[in-house]
Amino acid sequence: MTTVNSFTPRQLSASQYALALHQPEDRVAVLVRNRARSQTIQRILLVEDIASPPFQDWLKEQNDAGADIFLGMNPLRANSFTRTKESIREIRHVYLDLDEDAPASLRAIRTDGNTPLPNFILDTSPEKSQVVWRVDGLDKERAESLLRSLANQFHGDLAATDISRVLRMPGFANRKYNESFPVRAVQGTDAIYHLRDFVLYEDSPEAPRRVSEGQSASRRISSGHRSQSEADWAYAKRALARGDNPDQLIQRIADYRAEDKADPLYYARHTVEKAQADSHRDRRPDASPKLQDFKQSTEFRPQEAITDKAEGRGTDRR
Repeated sequence: MTTVNSFTPRQLSASQYALALHQPEDRVAVLVRNRARSQTIQRILLVEDIASPPFQDWLKEQNDAGADIFLGMNPLRANSFTRTKESIREIRHVYLDLDEDAPASLRAIRTDGNTPLPNFILDTSPEKSQVVWRVDGLDKERAESLLRSLANQFHGDLAATDISRVLRMPGFANRKYNESFPVRAVQGTDAIYHLRDFVLYEDSPEAPRRVSEGQSASRRISSGHRSQSEADWAYAKRALARGDNPDQLIQRIADYRAEDKADPLYYARHTVEKAQADSHRDRRPDASPKLQDFKQSTEFRPQEAITDKAEGRGTDRR
């Protein structure tokens, strides 16, 4: 993580936000969506042009006419005129779209001790927020794996885990609902984070597996030399504590350990039972989920893929 001596949190205008996210010479997508008119306009421009007064005036006109305004989170290649995963030049940010009880998720992020302080928090509508971290050194695969891990950990929108996502731009009104809501952004730090700063990533089954020929599968293990089984157990404890369904948790762990366990289903069930028993000791007997609800389950279905069907894919849906 980049060391920062001090930083005073500040509220950002639309232009300030664009220039805080990106370099002036970056090419980034701006999406303007007017639901009432069934109209979507996308512009791919230099960030210095996006932040310019003439373009900001045009965006305000569109917003006043009922359109929502979105900004790309990762810069595009110089020769790209579309916003696809293939057109992303580099991973600059990871993010969360919190559309259910955002205050609770934000408290968890700030207090869990395993997740770095967000660079930006946007209030997008009542009880809904978007959270952005500045990162460096992530490839596309690991970035999307981290996005999914963050969404699973903090109850974010799993549809908002693609690297070509656009999120709301501050300084404009959220026009999705009957009553408009001013979108506000606060920058809390100018730190730059790396994969190792997200401890939750190390023991999440969302982490990508890269096993070369002749090597056994292994997860990223921190410098404390925690074993892989201990990492699975720690992940299960956190998942159960936040209310994850035990069946689904067993499935995730079994899928993740399929390459290095003779009976991954037995191993996953045993790991979850152990984590649940340990958590049970710290709670009242009737507060712990009952294992009999899922012990008899022997068939698991892979989770359905979540896709954006809306035009202008990768837009936040709030």
